[in-house]
Amino acid sequence: MKKHINVLVVLLLILFATGCEYLDIVPEKTQELSLVFERKEQAYKALATCYSYLPKSDDLYGSHATLTDELTSPIRQSVNGLEIMRGKQSVGNPLLSLWQGYNGGSWQPSLYNAINDCNIFLENIVNVPDMTEREKREWGAEVRFLKAYYHFLLVMRYGPIPIMDKNFPISASPDEVRVFRNSVDECFDFIETEIDLAIPDLPARVTNTNFLGRVDRTIAAAMKSRVLLYAASPLFNGNAQFYAGYTDKNGKALFNTSYDSEKWGTALEAAEYAIQLAESNGVQMYFFDGEYRDYDNANVIYDQAFTESIYNYKFMFVDRWNSELIWGLSRVTSDWYQIQASTLIKNTAASSNEAAWQWLSPTYRMAELYYTKNGLPIDQDLTFDYDNKFELRRGASADLSVFVVQIGQETVQLHFDREPRFYATLAFDRGYNRAHGIKQHLRMRNGEVPGGKMGSSNDYLVSGYGLKKYIHPDTQGDSYANLINYPWPLIRLSELYLNYAEAYNEYKGPGVEVYAALNEVRKRAGLPNVEDAWSDPSLARTVGKHLSQDGLREIIQQERLIELAFEGHRYDDIRRWKQAEEYFATPVQGWSVTENQAARFYTLINVGERSFITPRDYFQPIRTEELSRNPNLIQNLGW
Repeated sequence: MKKHINVLVVLLLILFATGCEYLDIVPEKTQELSLVFERKEQAYKALATCYSYLPKSDDLYGSHATLTDELTSPIRQSVNGLEIMRGKQSVGNPLLSLWQGYNGGSWQPSLYNAINDCNIFLENIVNVPDMTEREKREWGAEVRFLKAYYHFLLVMRYGPIPIMDKNFPISASPDEVRVFRNSVDECFDFIETEIDLAIPDLPARVTNTNFLGRVDRTIAAAMKSRVLLYAASPLFNGNAQFYAGYTDKNGKALFNTSYDSEKWGTALEAAEYAIQLAESNGVQMYFFDGEYRDYDNANVIYDQAFTESIYNYKFMFVDRWNSELIWGLSRVTSDWYQIQASTLIKNTAASSNEAAWQWLSPTYRMAELYYTKNGLPIDQDLTFDYDNKFELRRGASADLSVFVVQIGQETVQLHFDREPRFYATLAFDRGYNRAHGIKQHLRMRNGEVPGGKMGSSNDYLVSGYGLKKYIHPDTQGDSYANLINYPWPLIRLSELYLNYAEAYNEYKGPGVEVYAALNEVRKRAGLPNVEDAWSDPSLARTVGKHLSQDGLREIIQQERLIELAFEGHRYDDIRRWKQAEEYFATPVQGWSVTENQAARFYTLINVGERSFITPRDYFQPIRTEELSRNPNLIQNLGW
């Protein structure tokens, strides 16, 4: 595949070459501001700064994708997100603080610094003499969207925040800069308005391969869909349960406490528009159209449809700039702290395993989440032996074992007869993994290779599961430079279909429109239509579950948790649905990886603590030092 240079890579290379914090203007440097916008070339560097604040989702130690119960790790190999989930967040020095900035593998500055620089850009881009008016409007629209997006990220972590639409003048008094937090509704209204103002001046779709990743109208509309879906969700829409009486120091209510169904209607309109715009600009669900790897030729002959479905989902995530990706973020270089390294299972044939850490591990909870081959939850499919899911079963050719379970090897019933996304995502004992350009025959019990715990090593898969989703099948583990990079998906088309389905069901109830949206996602996964699966009395335990609003809500939520798994959505989705007590307050489990006999290995044990205090942990704390500097701010509830 032809390699394209993403504009974010180009911009960041410029930024790194010229020094960081290019627009981090302090009063004594104000006289230099005119030089920043003296020429288009300099303004381009300023644009680079505004993009540079985008959080790096594939930075293992700085990624918010590890804020989850999807993943766990050995205690000695922990990362910031998992530390928060284990209850180790603090008000003195908060981890993953988008408000103050934080250290990951690389430094993530405060998003308020980002907003400050965006405001400076917007105030001064009109003064650049060698730019056309169209260029000024387009660049300004990009930065206006980024400013809205940074506000949205802050709202998702802190709830009501101070809106910083304009920077304070140097002459501002101490009282003027001591801002108050705006209400949640004010924040969402501001974000929506800023995106709406940006959309008309953005190009419909950036297709030039030298500029992939720059914000366009399709990206802005897609993100607006997410913003309005979140605004309509239970955490933010009429949450009297948690936030009745939660006011600032002037007595202003920071959360609305009356449910407004029209917010779902607004979210539905936004999702519908975003889908129409994306599809009209060539965005479409990804279907693999390349050549199958040689090691899978037998699988294609055995069951081509099943093989295609696995390849569809596998390459949807790692195939650079594919048809489904609406907005992606690329990194400049391969680094040791990339999240891919932590999930790459070692290659025993390699002379070096430098980039294969083999210790960020999916939890057993995720193994249960995926559907059966019939597109139903494992406890709802009458053909799936749920009560005996821990029974050992030997792989045979009649079980599609040429692709999913090694013939003649024993694993649990749970690993048989599952949907393609299960096999494309999770690596399990006596299954297969595709990496290093080979098909690995996995052995994941104590002392076994590849995948098992070796002696006293801290690099091991503590749950007994590995994660395939982040790893391109052709990536190599002998050097960080050989990790195959791809744009981390910030938003893709399947999310828009799921946004539409959720908003429609909440606003109008079940309907053919909801089923059609869900089926777009299920089709790529090789699953039957949702209405067919749930209407079949020979398959579905709860026949007709999709016909009620409550039943369909559960179906939509599970579809979302599966389709977007490990992409950084689950933490926000579980919280906005107000389900964190169910998922984030209970230990995560896995197999007994210190055992080497099958019957003992396949014993569930707790492999990671999870701590979640309601309502405190629905939002992250503001650093105590920040509250001391600005006494008009109040701390998040419970901290």
